[in-house]
Amino acid sequence: MSDFLTASQYKSIAAGLKLQHLAFIDGAFRPAISGKTFTTINPATGEALTEIAACGPEDVNVAVTAARAAFEDGRWSRLHPSERKEALLRLARLMSDNARELAVLESIDSGKTIFDCETVDVPETIHVIKWHAELIDKIYDQVSPASDNHIAMVVREPVGVVGLVLPWNFPLLMLAWKIGPALAAGCSVVMKPAGETTLTALRVAELAVEAGLPAGVLNIVTGSGVDVGEPLGRHPDVDMVSFTGSTVTGRRFLNYSADSNLKEVVLELGGKNPCIVLDDAEDLDAVAAHVVNGAFWNMGQNCSAASRLIVQRGIKERLIERVKAHAAEWIVGDPLDPAVRVGALISKVHFDKVSSYLEAAQAEKMLMGGRIVAEGFIEPTIVETPRGSRLAAEEIFGPILTVIVVESFEEAIQVANDTEYGLAASIFSANGKRALRGARMLRAGTVTVNSFGEGDVTTPFGGYKQSGFGGRDNSIHAHDQYTQLKTIWLDLTDASDANLD
Repeated sequence: MSDFLTASQYKSIAAGLKLQHLAFIDGAFRPAISGKTFTTINPATGEALTEIAACGPEDVNVAVTAARAAFEDGRWSRLHPSERKEALLRLARLMSDNARELAVLESIDSGKTIFDCETVDVPETIHVIKWHAELIDKIYDQVSPASDNHIAMVVREPVGVVGLVLPWNFPLLMLAWKIGPALAAGCSVVMKPAGETTLTALRVAELAVEAGLPAGVLNIVTGSGVDVGEPLGRHPDVDMVSFTGSTVTGRRFLNYSADSNLKEVVLELGGKNPCIVLDDAEDLDAVAAHVVNGAFWNMGQNCSAASRLIVQRGIKERLIERVKAHAAEWIVGDPLDPAVRVGALISKVHFDKVSSYLEAAQAEKMLMGGRIVAEGFIEPTIVETPRGSRLAAEEIFGPILTVIVVESFEEAIQVANDTEYGLAASIFSANGKRALRGARMLRAGTVTVNSFGEGDVTTPFGGYKQSGFGGRDNSIHAHDQYTQLKTIWLDLTDASDANLD
């Protein structure tokens, strides 16, 4: 993507966007059968962007029927792997050709900063789709060790019709994390984007048509969790569901599966992720930069946000000063201004929730921030709190970093693991053995050493405990959840040699 534009140039692009507002089912855009719509809002301005089709159970049924027909007749599932690869690569190229438009669309629909959309979300989305496309004809099946009289083949087959339920915090990137391996495996997809953020998914559907994806292979049903998500989770002709979102909603999908056809369910849920800084950590300025990025990237609306800074007492004051200095550089304001690093929270409801934690923080030791800049905007906030406090235990999902002071390595690990979640963790130490020992002891799906991050497309992403289970996003392992393993057993014995007595 080229250099940043000015805020006024981005606003000009936003004003000229043609916003798709219809659901995408069986290769065509169509209104909800009921004719109902809902309003999608720009979180930064409060202005209505457009009216989106508010689908219901009947629309879900039409989409699932179309996906099933597409799967069974093999228009995608039995296509040669190289042909599926080329179709997804065409989609990636079209997304690259329209990258700036997608970045602006993502920003105005979600409140995300154009800085993040241009540098992370859109480029990584395209890369993920390309990576899974390239993997299609490079995954080999297996032959198990058997006797000379037998051959046992272990082959992968697409699981069938999959429901993909997306969160609102990374609309494009989570779309890629799911459709990349699902379509690469040969599945047909019925996707429900979050009600708050539907516009980029619908734009991708337009590009998918242009890329030549067959009708019925990719369906996008827009609407609420009650009207679309639950019917999708309960549908008897959906073979599996992959859900990213809150732990509360994830539990519901397990119930939907149990109450219907026992469809497979993969969950990627919440997190209260620790960032441990031990007293032998080197280059505290670099450490502080990682801490700030981990805590405040995407306004803290990130399931893997490093929201708990667990720091050894001997280094606490020096580290906090550097963390505050870096956090002060994160400007709050108009998301379409490329100098801004902290945009708007996703909705009024979520803003009110995060604001309630600011009120709780007033009873603790405020180290920085704590101010509501404007409706929907909260400045980076750092608060020192005891390990048992509400701020230290609950997933805030906003730009609030809690600091917990510990005395030793052992206490740091204990505090870090003292949570119902286990998605991500970080540990900073100049002692390699100590850092790796800590990484092994931390109960989390991804542990970064002397950095904050989630790995990349080559590494599996998912959590322990109530952060999810059933599979992993990213990497070759992501394909496992969208495939079934079949054993084909061949008996090579000569019937004439067999003892028939």
